[in-house]
Amino acid sequence: MPQYQAQIYITLRPSVLDPAGVAVESGLHSLGFDSAASVRIGKYIELALEAETEDAACEQLDQMCDRLLANTVIENYRFKLKELVMAE
Repeated sequence: MPQYQAQIYITLRPSVLDPAGVAVESGLHSLGFDSAASVRIGKYIELALEAETEDAACEQLDQMCDRLLANTVIENYRFKLKELVMAE
């Protein structure tokens, strides 16, 4: 069965206040990085999975994100997927 490597990016929805992002932006300004703006903090997850097809892998990832990895009420997610080539 093919194996895939997934890179998952989870971010707060634009309408949700991001106190951590505000704190980081303030810290950057205090260090003299005044051009930093609109800082948002998110999560990055990597995982490997097996699936019959790439479409099946995408479906599994959607379910993982919807059910556990992301809080879809306040967060958006996206992912990149690539098939792992196994050496024989």
